[in-house]
Amino acid sequence: MPTTRREFLQLSAAASGALCFGTLDRAFAQGSAVSSAEVPLRILILGGTGFIGPHQVRYALARGHTVTLFNRGRTNPHLFPEVEKLRGDRDGDLEALKGREWDAVIDNSASIPRWVRDSAQLLEDAVGQYLYISTLSVYQGFPEPGMDETAPVRTIDDPTIEEVTGRTYGALKALCEREAQRAFPGRATIVRPGLIVGPGDRTDRWTYWPVRIDRGSEVLAPGDPTDLVRYIDARDLAEWCVHMVERREPGVYNAVGPRSHLSIAGMLYGIRAITSVAVSFTWVNADFLAEHNVRPWSHMPAWLPPGDGNEGYGSISRTRAIEKGLSFRPLAVTAQDTLEWWKSLPEERWTRPRAGLSAEREAEVLAAWHARRVES
Repeated sequence: MPTTRREFLQLSAAASGALCFGTLDRAFAQGSAVSSAEVPLRILILGGTGFIGPHQVRYALARGHTVTLFNRGRTNPHLFPEVEKLRGDRDGDLEALKGREWDAVIDNSASIPRWVRDSAQLLEDAVGQYLYISTLSVYQGFPEPGMDETAPVRTIDDPTIEEVTGRTYGALKALCEREAQRAFPGRATIVRPGLIVGPGDRTDRWTYWPVRIDRGSEVLAPGDPTDLVRYIDARDLAEWCVHMVERREPGVYNAVGPRSHLSIAGMLYGIRAITSVAVSFTWVNADFLAEHNVRPWSHMPAWLPPGDGNEGYGSISRTRAIEKGLSFRPLAVTAQDTLEWWKSLPEERWTRPRAGLSAEREAEVLAAWHARRVES
């Protein structure tokens, strides 16, 4: 599973950032008309200029809300010149938030409990609702199909640890949830997304697939075609978060999609439908991939083989979030928009993908797979 969102979200220089977010603006404008909210809100977004934040800002503004951003001003500072921006740091500099009031806060950026504790305690009497973006990684595992938000979460022996690693990430996010709930009893909304995808995602964890399939030829497909996958378009997540603060909905929610169970084969063939190039899929089993050091998630994004306590990952319940209005745009739309966004990036970025297999490595593994099958 991924470690921190911030670890992955290192964006390019301002010029290329302007280019890629210009593409996002066009994608947003091409969507269906956005109706105004019944009651305009004052929304504070902690972060707001990384991946999901810009989608939240655009949608909130389109709904007629007033948005304030609080961040360090380092990531895409050119975005949203019309929006109030407060400068500070989650790590000890919250001065700009003092003496202010908002109807709701959306916390996108915290992975250390102290950050949530400090901001939540400061805002508990100045904000009506605290929506915290957590992660499915808080769960101890995914051993049972259909598990829901009541499943056990990870713990950590030393809750003062602040080093975010693959081992500590989930437990620290669970502690972050607890801090938000403690400061905002009955007014905290905990959102647990899985893999967040779509235009603007600089991790390449899902972008790999539409880009690779659009390149055509023989594609290495991981595991069993029936292995289930989970992902959510960042725009669906962002819009739902705005609606949740509009309705002041507290509680804990698995914000994952799609609506129905989707296999890895269904996902790859669904992406295949957006391109006209010649593509074939060669399915390589999990054991062989492990033997050749091809890892789930990093080398084969979005795929987590059902084993080692992950049998229920692809079928984790999203019923509670759907009941509160979470909706999902079609796979083809997500894939097409993601591919168009990728193609809008500078060409040098195309040569340095941050997830998936290189063309050379994929060819090596496929050759080894075919050789073994001939020998057997």
